Amino acid sequence: MRKSTYIAGAVVLATSLALTGCAGGTSGDDSYEPGDEVELTFTWWGNDDRAQRYGELIDAFNEEYPNITIKGSFADFPAYWEKRQTEAAGGGLPDVWQFSDSYLRQYAENGLLADLGEYGDLISTDAIDDGLVGTGQLGGVQYSLPLGYSAWALFLNDDLLEENGIEPYEGGTSYADYSAWMAEVTEATGGELYGGTDLTQRIQNFENVLRAEGGNLYTDDGELGFTKEQLATFWESGAGDRDGVAVPQQSLEEISPVSGFGANLTVSEASWSNFIASYLGDSGASSLSIVAPPLDVEGGQDLYRQAGLQMAVSSSSEHPEAAAIFLDYVINSPEAGEIFGTSLGFPASDTKLEGATLEGPDQQVADYIESVQDRIGDAPPVPVAGYGSLEQKFWDIGKELGLGTVTVDDAVDQFFGEAEVILGN
Repeated sequence: MRKSTYIAGAVVLATSLALTGCAGGTSGDDSYEPGDEVELTFTWWGNDDRAQRYGELIDAFNEEYPNITIKGSFADFPAYWEKRQTEAAGGGLPDVWQFSDSYLRQYAENGLLADLGEYGDLISTDAIDDGLVGTGQLGGVQYSLPLGYSAWALFLNDDLLEENGIEPYEGGTSYADYSAWMAEVTEATGGELYGGTDLTQRIQNFENVLRAEGGNLYTDDGELGFTKEQLATFWESGAGDRDGVAVPQQSLEEISPVSGFGANLTVSEASWSNFIASYLGDSGASSLSIVAPPLDVEGGQDLYRQAGLQMAVSSSSEHPEAAAIFLDYVINSPEAGEIFGTSLGFPASDTKLEGATLEGPDQQVADYIESVQDRIGDAPPVPVAGYGSLEQKFWDIGKELGLGTVTVDDAVDQFFGEAEVILGN
């Protein structure tokens, strides 16, 4: 039986799994034979809820493949990618890992990801929409596959709103209207609760503003798709919210890595639609609502099907065939659909979707994605190399703005200076 041990925010999962009845891959470790005792390292970012679900999935995988040991660990998003960068420099990346399209160019162009096309007899893409399959491709090579897809959304804590007699935000109104609603919440509760978190901290909210106007964060040829003036305007737009309306940044620092929404400091938060399970777990709320984020441009198509949550195999894996079998199970199995529902995004694979019971929070996600179809436009260009680092830099600077340790002008200069280094301009 599998045993799980939680140590300082990480889970170590050890499972005996065997590859009975499986053919070997088309390339990789020539010494591998089905039924061999094999150990794989597997890692992801997320919280305890996600860790519990992955543990259940490994148990289910164990029923079918009882001779491979899966050793898993997890961390919050920033720490996760810091560790991957350290491992990449030392040649010690995990065999299988939760991946993000934000890092596709960076890791693929440096030869750190296995070509999944070499394991076509072990990994199936037949049940995944071609457009979603393409989100893990670069230069015609399949480096990763999507677990699911999400859309940017705004979450509301129904319990806290009801307890304080506050009307919920209806969704889809202007950014000014949303800020006014947040101010009403903060005032109504005497600052015991805040209406939300400063939207200008997250690069995704900036992306939505750009897309509503017909732009994107970056161009097809790997350049930034916006000017210093546009970024300054965006960060300046959050000054009012940072002045006592949104949750103070110092309060967020004290509860990190839990968000203000997860810690019940705020009654709303913008994030990807698949975060509903994590938010329910962190907040303990009995009910959350999902509504459309603010929009200033009538008819603007600011949203898109984001398939950033992916799975990849490291090119350095000593057991790529076993890794491919496990990846396929996570991506395609009905068991994965049953266990995860929509918590990793709306299932990208039809066979995975078949196992999902869309009720409660999972049905909410499905309903939300359907409700914003008129705001969903084309997917943005493949993220630039180093986009993940730029995303983190944007977030870090946003926190400094919240703490009042940097001006908007200096913040813009910092970001563009970092972008010049990362993009090689």
